[in-house]
Amino acid sequence: MALLMEKGTASVDELSLRFHVSKMTVHRDLDELEASGQLRKVRGGASVQSSAMFQADFRYRQKMAASEKARIAASAAALVEPGMTLMIDDSSTAANLTEHLTHRLPLTVISNNLSVISQLAGIAGIELMALGGQYSRKFNGFFGLLTEDALRGLRADIGFISASAIYEGAAFHQDPEVVQTKRLIVKGAERRVLLADHTKFGRPGLHFLTGLETFTAVFTGSELAEEHRNVLQEKGVALHCVEA
Repeated sequence: MALLMEKGTASVDELSLRFHVSKMTVHRDLDELEASGQLRKVRGGASVQSSAMFQADFRYRQKMAASEKARIAASAAALVEPGMTLMIDDSSTAANLTEHLTHRLPLTVISNNLSVISQLAGIAGIELMALGGQYSRKFNGFFGLLTEDALRGLRADIGFISASAIYEGAAFHQDPEVVQTKRLIVKGAERRVLLADHTKFGRPGLHFLTGLETFTAVFTGSELAEEHRNVLQEKGVALHCVEA
């Protein structure tokens, strides 16, 4: 897994040589890792890169489009004003918001994102509400019935949400539990802000999350293609394409 996090993909031949085991052993190990949702088998090897049915591990996603994600978060943070209550989802893009929030205190922050929780814990002026539930190493966050029950009883001024795929005017995600948590953040937030780097657009996903018209604003990189900008404009969504 460490090798795949570094390279994204690896062949069975490469893994067999590197770890000095047979190809059959590699195949069995890959089958087990695929069954646990950590990777997906492809022809001749394995990958941790996202597909329509598979979402990449948090550790891998953190490295992808890192500069663009940081720019998106910095721009979106300008929406935050002192005294607000925020909901922040599990995404690697939303995790970048934390470094900008200490300039806008006091705030109440509700999150199931372990990175957000860890970075904001103990900071004076931030009332942190960590959503409990079952921890997922793959998504670096908390999900399940406890998380969902907590979200149903909470409301926020702004919800910062990401999606792994944006296709034909709608947001999608590959994991049903993650989708359910994001939907409850959408429902509980007065204003809903989508944070998504440009590579997410034009990619289908397995589970429908919500239509793009649900969002008050969409923040992405200036690299976003014109065809995708047109879809957002047709939906009447305020689009913010952040320059490098």
